[in-house]
Amino acid sequence: MLRVKRFVVFSLFVVCISTAFSFWIIRQAGADARVALSAPPQAGAAFETRPAGVDTAVNVTRSPDAQLLRASAQTGVPARALRAYVAAAAAAANSTPNCGIGWNTLAAVGFIESGHGTYGGGSLNDAGQASGPIVGPSLNGRGFAAIADTDDGVLDDDASWDHAVGPMQFIPSTWRLVGRDGNGDGTADPFNIDDAALSAATYLCSHGRNLTTAQGWTDAIYSYNQSDAYIRQVRAQAIEYAAKTGAAP
Repeated sequence: MLRVKRFVVFSLFVVCISTAFSFWIIRQAGADARVALSAPPQAGAAFETRPAGVDTAVNVTRSPDAQLLRASAQTGVPARALRAYVAAAAAAANSTPNCGIGWNTLAAVGFIESGHGTYGGGSLNDAGQASGPIVGPSLNGRGFAAIADTDDGVLDDDASWDHAVGPMQFIPSTWRLVGRDGNGDGTADPFNIDDAALSAATYLCSHGRNLTTAQGWTDAIYSYNQSDAYIRQVRAQAIEYAAKTGAAP
């Protein structure tokens, strides 16, 4: 009888282990499904090239050229924002040539995050500065992730909880790590579209990601906002921008 009991206990143990392993396999299959989305085509519109010796991103297009204005009209992206996205993608191509980020991916993120800096009826001035503070909801755990204050309220005016800020909606702690000066004024400002776009490109290209691949592109966008629906939104918008301006060959 004791031998039978031991056999029953052992059998139950094996069943439990097998069941747990099966659930682990299912979860892994679900996680892997995220990488199935192919990277959107890169927009092929040609813009002014970077002047020799210029390090700041914004100087790729020091003034709106005819092609940039045409692409702005085609896509509905404000010319000042488009200038920043193009410049940031060009700067990323120089600093991380294996990343392969397209300006239309940056523009898609900017559109979803803040309507290219127009959230709340605002706009971008000639210097790329948002006309009003673009501050997201409190990350207090009610409907959003709970992220306690990390900047003493300096960027988001809240010393209790963090908020995403600026046209590319950076959390203050992330901005502290990846914030870049895109316009060469000596300050990295998340409310400036040149700085924010270059910082977004830097963030998306980090960890050696190759955004021309399905895995690299999807992982990059997921790191920006951990939502499968968000990934699909960004991809659809990036594809739309490429379709309206012509995809790169």
